[in-house]
Amino acid sequence: MLKVDIDGPVARITLDRPEKRNALAPELLRRLIAACDGLRGDRAVRAVVLAATGEAFSAGADLIGFLAELQGPDARENADLGRRAAEALASLPQPTVAVVHGACVGGGVVLVSACDIAIATSTARFRVPEVELGIPLAWGGTTRLVQAFGPRVTADLVLSCRWFDAREARELGLVSRLVDEEALDAVVAELVGALVQRPRLAVEVTKRQIRRALAGDPDDPGDADALLAALRDAESMEAAQAYFATQLSGR
Repeated sequence: MLKVDIDGPVARITLDRPEKRNALAPELLRRLIAACDGLRGDRAVRAVVLAATGEAFSAGADLIGFLAELQGPDARENADLGRRAAEALASLPQPTVAVVHGACVGGGVVLVSACDIAIATSTARFRVPEVELGIPLAWGGTTRLVQAFGPRVTADLVLSCRWFDAREARELGLVSRLVDEEALDAVVAELVGALVQRPRLAVEVTKRQIRRALAGDPDDPGDADALLAALRDAESMEAAQAYFATQLSGR
C-alpha cells in the first residue's frame, strides 16, 4: 500500500496500490502521515522522493474506502486525513520531490502540490473531479491550488473538472520540469543527488522562507539571524569554500 525505502541520505515514499491505480485509501494516508513523522527527525535523510508504482500516479481519494470511515464519532478526523497527509509532506524539513507519471487525479494533485519540486513525464495527465462527483475539493487542496495557480485558474480547473496535460501543468506551475519517460529516473537521480549535497541549514531556511511567502508574509527580520547562523555553521562554510574554489579554478 505504501513503501518507504531509505538509501543513505534519500528516502523514497512510494504509493503502492497499482491494482487500484494508487487510490488514496484512509490507511494509506495514515501510513503516509506516519512515514513523514518518522522522517522529520531523521537527520541522516536529506531528501524525500514521493513516487508511485503502476500505470498511474494516483486516481485520487478511494471514495469507497472512505465512505465506511466517514460515519460515527471519528468521521471528522477521518475526513481530515488527506489534509494532514498533505501538510505532513509540506512541513518536512527535507526537500521533497514528487515524481509524476500517468494520471494524477484529485487528492493526488493535492499531494503533488504539497511537495517542493515536482517532475512529471511529458505524458502525465491531471484532473480535479471532485465537484463533478458532488463534493467540494477538500484536504486543503483549494488553498494549495490557489497558491500554485491563482484564483481564476483554480476556479477553471476545479469547477470545470477538465483534464489538463503535463505541458499545461508546467506552464501553470504545478510541476517544475517535464521529461520523457525513459529519462525520468536519470533526471530524478541527478536532482536528488544535488539536493543531498546542499548544506542542511540553508535548505531548511529556504523552505521556511517559501512557506512564509505563500502565507503572505515574505518580510521576516529572522532572515538576518539565519544568515548569521550560516556564517557560524561548519557545513555551510565548507560549501562556501568549495564553491569559491571552483569559481576561482574556472570550472
